[in-house]
Amino acid sequence: MSENVYAELNDRSKQIFKSVVETYLKTGEPSGSETILKKGGIDLSSSSIRAILSNLQKEGLLFAPHTSSGRLPTDKGMRFFVDGLLEFGRISKSDKQNIKQQCLSKGKSYQEVLDDASKTISGLSNYAGIVIAPKYHKKIKHLDFIRLNFEQVMLIIAYENGEIENRIIDDSGKYNPNILQQTSNYLNSKFQNKTIREIKKTIEKEIFESQNQLKFTSSKLVKQGILESSPSLNNPYIFMHGQSSLLNDDIVSKDLDHIRDLFDEIEKKTTFIDILENAGKANGVQIFIGSKNFLFKHSGLSMVMAPYKNKEQEIVGAIGVVGPTRLNYSKIVPLVDYTSKIIGKVLK
Repeated sequence: MSENVYAELNDRSKQIFKSVVETYLKTGEPSGSETILKKGGIDLSSSSIRAILSNLQKEGLLFAPHTSSGRLPTDKGMRFFVDGLLEFGRISKSDKQNIKQQCLSKGKSYQEVLDDASKTISGLSNYAGIVIAPKYHKKIKHLDFIRLNFEQVMLIIAYENGEIENRIIDDSGKYNPNILQQTSNYLNSKFQNKTIREIKKTIEKEIFESQNQLKFTSSKLVKQGILESSPSLNNPYIFMHGQSSLLNDDIVSKDLDHIRDLFDEIEKKTTFIDILENAGKANGVQIFIGSKNFLFKHSGLSMVMAPYKNKEQEIVGAIGVVGPTRLNYSKIVPLVDYTSKIIGKVLK
C-alpha cells in the first residue's frame, strides 16, 4: 500500500480499525474480535474480524502487544486516525470562561498570563500544559545605561509588557556618565516600541554602512549591550505545569526513561525552538504523535500545539499539551486552539 493507506482501506477495514482505536483511546486496552463484536454495529464473524485485524497489522496500523492478545494502534495508525477519522468536539462554555478568567484578568504581567495559561490548559486537559515564548519578540518601552561600579555598567531594559531586564557590561571604567546618557537618549529616541531583534538589525546595518549617529565609543557600548548580549532563540521562556500527570498513564509510566528524557529536553530548552519553527509552518493546531513527534523522538507521548500571534499577526509563541499517545484529541485540539487565540488577545 502507498502512504495513503487509510484511503485504500475498504469500509469494513475502516470500521474495525476505528473500533480498535476508539477502544484504545477510551480504555487503553487492546481489542480482539470478541471485544469488537460486543460493541455491536459490525455484521461479521469472529474469523472475518481476525483476518481484517491481521491485515491491518501487516499494513503497520495495528500491533499485538502480546502473542495471544488483541490489537492496539501503532503511532502510524494513530496518525491515520487523527488525519482521517477524528471528529473534534466543541469547547464547553465553562472551559471558555475558565480560560478567559485566567488569561484576561487585569493587572497581570505578560509572564504571569503565560504561566496561568499553561496551568489552566494542564488542568482542563489533565496532562502537561506548555507555553513557549521567545524573548526577542518583546517591545522596548525604555532603556538606560547606568554605572554600577568602576568595572561595570548595567543596561536596564523596560519592556512594554511590564518586564524588566538587566544586562551587565564589563567596561573597566571606559564609559563616562556623558557617554552613558548620550547612548541612552539615542536608543530611546530612535528605537522606542521596537524589539531587540529589530534594534539589532538596524544597528548592524548602520554600523556596516557607517551611518551610525553615535560616536565611536558609544557605538562600542551599544555593541556590548545590544548586539553581543541580545537574547537568543535558544533561551526562550518555558512555562510548564502538570508534568506529574504523565505518570498517571499506565503505558507511559511503565517507561520512566521516557519521562526522564522529556524533562531533560524541557530543562535544555533548545529543542523547543523546533516547536516555534514548526508552529510557523502551518495555520492552527498541529498534532505530533509518538515516535513521529520531532520533539521527544520516542513512542508513548504525543503533543498538540498551536501558535499564538501578536497584533501584527506575527507568531510570537506556542501553547500546547503533552500527554500519552491516547490523548483525548477531540477535546484537547479545540482547547489548545481556543487558548492560543485568547493569549493572542492579550498581546493586542
